[in-house]
Amino acid sequence: MKMTRREMLKLSAVAAAATMSGCAAGEPSPKTAEAQADDVFNAPLPPAKGARVVVVGGGWSGLTIAKYVKKYAPQSDVVLIEQRTEFMSCPVSNLWVVDAIELDFLMHDYLQAARENNYTYFNATVVGVDKTRKTVSTSEGKLGYDYLVLAPGIDYDYSGWTDDPALEWRLRTEYPAGFKPGSEHFTLRNKILDFEGGNFILTVPGGNYRCLPAPYERACLIADYFKKEDIDGKVILIDENDDITIKAKGFHSAFEKLYGDYIEYISGTKIVRFDLDKKQIVTEYDDVIAFEDAAFYPHVRGGKLLEIAGVAKDSIFNKQEADIDVRTYQVNGYPDIYCTGDVRPMGFSKSGNTANTEGVFVARQIAARINGKPPLAWESPLTICYSSVSTDPVLAISVNASYAYDAKTKRFSFANVYANEVWDGRVGINNGRGLFEWAKGLYRDMFNA
Repeated sequence: MKMTRREMLKLSAVAAAATMSGCAAGEPSPKTAEAQADDVFNAPLPPAKGARVVVVGGGWSGLTIAKYVKKYAPQSDVVLIEQRTEFMSCPVSNLWVVDAIELDFLMHDYLQAARENNYTYFNATVVGVDKTRKTVSTSEGKLGYDYLVLAPGIDYDYSGWTDDPALEWRLRTEYPAGFKPGSEHFTLRNKILDFEGGNFILTVPGGNYRCLPAPYERACLIADYFKKEDIDGKVILIDENDDITIKAKGFHSAFEKLYGDYIEYISGTKIVRFDLDKKQIVTEYDDVIAFEDAAFYPHVRGGKLLEIAGVAKDSIFNKQEADIDVRTYQVNGYPDIYCTGDVRPMGFSKSGNTANTEGVFVARQIAARINGKPPLAWESPLTICYSSVSTDPVLAISVNASYAYDAKTKRFSFANVYANEVWDGRVGINNGRGLFEWAKGLYRDMFNA
């Protein structure tokens, strides 16, 4: 059969491609389909010019580590992978949800941080980690690493309340906890600003949850909003713990002196049943509490990326945390992988300042390895935390603490704790100013050179 001109051109193209790909006698065989797929799905990033450090998670921990690895090992190639396109701060957000500050104060630019600190921001979602080949798979392709930092933050663990996926989904979407920045905060803000009266339920989980004082601060600020807007409402704060977990003196004082008619604090109590259609909850003591609206904060656990990467372990406090050497943050069995921030198994506060100071230490550890220097001795992170109790003026209480390690028991405890729990008078006003200066300073540290 005579070949058409089009068929001849096709055949010539195939022959030329075969020659170029090394199919001639004595040359290597074509790449396998798997290898070709690897080429197709490589992340669209420039080749690494030095040791590549991949940091997964653009929260307070990840941002700090990306900046300081590059600072202490400028020859390294640092890539920060984050699925969000902009940063929204969880610390200080309680003031925004009651309309006391502008949203701009919480929002920041990942591209600015990357430009000013000379690393790469890669907007993608991590879907897999190959610890043997030392590659990270993302929604935008694969990339290799020399050192990997996993800082994915928290996820919620609803298993203590329900094993019904439908109920869990309703709790997540209709009554979100509001401790993962973004849509949860917008939903909570709208709930508060649209509230017309009745009971507004908040919960405090047991264990080591994100930002120990935040639920108590939130109760104060919502009550403050009800009081100023003359809303006939009450915040019912249901706490699994026997008492306020931190800054108890200051919060109890605010509850009693400022919000006696607006806050009902119920401690040592767990919710055992939800009826969201009737808007009722039942406690372990068979108390039925009706509500008009709520934000239910369950127990927390490390982000599910830990399981995807195969670096998770069961923990006393949370369902899953990172399986790491608590002195170095390195994953047991995989010393080139580090886990930091809220996924750590140590009992450190799951707070922004803790993650920031811890991040500097981990960055210095990684930089020391890149620079061929000996490992650093463990250094305690620092927990500095301000909590607002009112908005006009902003009055706040604070705590400043570090941690000590007991080599015999292999446990950490608070050390050098200084608490300022006086919110009224000049001290409280100064603490309010300190809150904003503290936040501005940390934003500068993470986003500016």
